[in-house]
Order: sequence, then C-alpha cells, then structure tokens
Amino acid sequence: MVENFKNEIILASNSPRRRDFFNLFEFPFKIKTFDVEESYPSNLKEADIARHIAGLKSNPFKEIINKNQIVISADTIVWHENKCLGKPKSLNEARQMLKSLSGKTHKVITAVGFLTFNNYYCIDVSTKVTFEKLNKSIINNYLLNGNPLDKAGSYAIQESIGLLGISKIEGSYTNVVGLPVTEVLNEIKKLIDR
Repeated sequence: MVENFKNEIILASNSPRRRDFFNLFEFPFKIKTFDVEESYPSNLKEADIARHIAGLKSNPFKEIINKNQIVISADTIVWHENKCLGKPKSLNEARQMLKSLSGKTHKVITAVGFLTFNNYYCIDVSTKVTFEKLNKSIINNYLLNGNPLDKAGSYAIQESIGLLGISKIEGSYTNVVGLPVTEVLNEIKKLIDR
C-alpha cells in the first residue's frame, strides 16, 4: 500500500490510542486538529451522537482540504441505560459512572468520518461490553492510578479496570479502545483505490 502512495492521510484526533493504531498502518499520516465544541442536539441518541461529533471535528477541514487529502475524524461514546456517558468532569463523576456500569452491559460506539475534496461520509461501529460487579477497591484504585477523566464512560478497556472488571465483549475490541481498525482500514483502501 505504501508504494506510489499519492494521498495524504490526516488524522483529526489527538487521541494517543488512535495515533498508536495509525502507526501500525502501512501508510504515512499526519495529525492535525482544531478546537471543536463537542456538543450535540439533545434529541440525538446512540450512534447519531458520535456521528454528529465526528462531523464537527471534520468541518474545519472542508475549507482547506486539497484534492489528494483524506481527513479522518472520530468520536467514541458509551451508551448506557438510554444515556450518553462522555468524559467525566471530575473524579466523583467518574466514580458514579463506573458504579452505574458495574454488573451491567453497555454499548461503546465509535463513529469515523472520512472527508475528501469531493465528499464526506461517516461509518459507525458498536460493541457490547459487560462488566462484572466492581467492588470499591477496584474502582478506587483505578480512580487513583488510572486516567478516567480522559475516557468516555470513565474507563479504558486496556487498563486495570478493564482487564479486571470486564467479563465479556461482543464485537470489535479495537472499537472499545477508540478506533474500529478493520473497518477503518477497509474504508481507507476503498478511498485510495479510486
């Protein structure tokens, strides 16, 4: 895929997890982002929320994109009990989120936007995640030693609380980390094969 690579891939995300996934891909890319207010209309639910925010992240590029560029934006949310759990604003809010996820199944939804000179479209991938009952010590240890404020739903599957607390996932693991890798690679291949 690298040979005669004519496109410029721009990852519109500061997420270190997404950057790490892109570093595994066989093509060069660069990171560029704009500050965007990640808000959404209150009537949106589930994937529509993530799709809306992924779109907001790509919007600033529409005026400056070149013909050979592909801008990839993404947003991940946790959908639980008919509510969107974003990044917590405090450790106390993170504790409440983790308590609400304990012993239950929720959805992790990532929307990924693909902007080219002529077009924009978005895909979304959903994964079901089930937590065991989380005891106080697991939650407190994670709040002290993890980084819950940087994560939708207050947790990362690849960190201690995910390794110790998650009993089952149905769907893409990388989606829960923050990028549905197989699906994104397939879309990029379609775009650069045109």
